[in-house]
Amino acid sequence: MKSHRAFTLLAGLLLASAVHASAADHVHASHAWIRVLPGSLPAGAYVTLENQGDRPVALIGASSAVYAEVMLHKSSMQGGMSRMAMVDSLTVPARGKAVLAPAGYHLMLMNAATPVNPGDIVRLTLKFSDGSTLPTDFVARPANALDAGDGKPEHAMPPMKHDAKSHPVATGTH
Repeated sequence: MKSHRAFTLLAGLLLASAVHASAADHVHASHAWIRVLPGSLPAGAYVTLENQGDRPVALIGASSAVYAEVMLHKSSMQGGMSRMAMVDSLTVPARGKAVLAPAGYHLMLMNAATPVNPGDIVRLTLKFSDGSTLPTDFVARPANALDAGDGKPEHAMPPMKHDAKSHPVATGTH
């Protein structure tokens, strides 16, 4: 009798954990790109996040094997002056989108371990408040880029250059 109860309890716990999907399971990333600036200046990373789940999810940051520091920021205009501030999270609404774009929310990338050049692919691991992660490849674009360069919002990323070098994938957190 005790083993039957234990089995029933274990089966119930397994079923409950299977029903509760992580935030990253419901989020699709597209238009992922990085604006590379000259020298050792920080870069900005931009992406569209679409939440296909029934609950809002919160992006709380990211990590990268290429950049020592990745911070979630928001740019704004106040009194004719451009301002930027670090933020704790960005909510992606249920069945909705959140856009990280120039002059708005973005990921600030600092202290590249190796030079990043236009055409390179850099993997960032997006982090959500429930502890789940979403590895996402970002294409590096030049400093004068205004978007992902694909010309069509339906495309997740512009065509890759065959001579683009790939940067290492993050294996830990920074």
